[in-house]
Amino acid sequence: MDVKNSSMISEFVLLGLTSTWELEIFFFCIFLLAYAAIMAGNLLIVITVTCDSHLHSKPMYFLLGNLSFLDMSISTITTPKMITDFLREKKTISLWGCMAQMFFLHFLGGSDMTLLIVMAVDLYIAICKPLHYTSIMSHRVLVGSVLLSWAVGFVHTMSQMVFTVTLPFCGPNVVDDIFCDLPLVIKLACNETYVLELLVIADSGLLSFTCFTLLLISYTVILVTVRRGSSGGLSRALSTLSAHITVVTLFFGPCIFIYTWPFSSLSMDKFLSVFYSVITPLLNPIIYTLRNREVKSAMSRLRIQHTSSTHTF
Repeated sequence: MDVKNSSMISEFVLLGLTSTWELEIFFFCIFLLAYAAIMAGNLLIVITVTCDSHLHSKPMYFLLGNLSFLDMSISTITTPKMITDFLREKKTISLWGCMAQMFFLHFLGGSDMTLLIVMAVDLYIAICKPLHYTSIMSHRVLVGSVLLSWAVGFVHTMSQMVFTVTLPFCGPNVVDDIFCDLPLVIKLACNETYVLELLVIADSGLLSFTCFTLLLISYTVILVTVRRGSSGGLSRALSTLSAHITVVTLFFGPCIFIYTWPFSSLSMDKFLSVFYSVITPLLNPIIYTLRNREVKSAMSRLRIQHTSSTHTF
């Protein structure tokens, strides 16, 4: 028993994006700026939605504020570690640090997927049933929907992590990626993990694909419904849907690719990981809200209020 325990690894080595020092310095600067932009953009949206009573009372912006919070959290789980690793010769993460990273990635990722579906339902009711929108999307329903998204994320991650944390890791400890994730980590276990690999594919891959399909179906139903109305209504719906469809594609595309082919040796997996943890949280504020006139007006009101209060003191 002592020999077995002494052979268990205590950390994993992350290979990262590159081993070239010049490229690592370049990536360090790029991702540091990207992370700063992610935090600034999403935090600005959260503060604006929270502090502006006009936006806070509207279901769509309440959900967008929660989406921005999830985006910040997902990026924070991976990006700061990745940035600091660019300055290190040996990129390591502890065994339980790796487990925690995987737990929160799937927890927040599952919550994000569910929240996008809630937003699609909200969009359908707003466009197709505008007269009943306020009564249907009440504050109680909104809070319940957000709590449901967190619950789904928790069940999603626990259904995989409860088996992963019990795996013995006594052999190779090199993870060829920028952060820990289930497909690559469970491959390093000493035990046979074929069944667990199938569980990861079914749980993560099929969940992503199913949610993505349901979202596209819901958007198609919205377009078909609006098409029967005025051309002006169709134009407004297309404008709103374009933002939703873009974000959904950016979020689910990498997820579906990674978990449909979870153990491929393609170097493209690393760039898809970057896309999921950095690019998508960076683009979401721009696509969803920063181009929205109501959000811009709310930001202007808050800036004026802040300036007035500063001058008063």
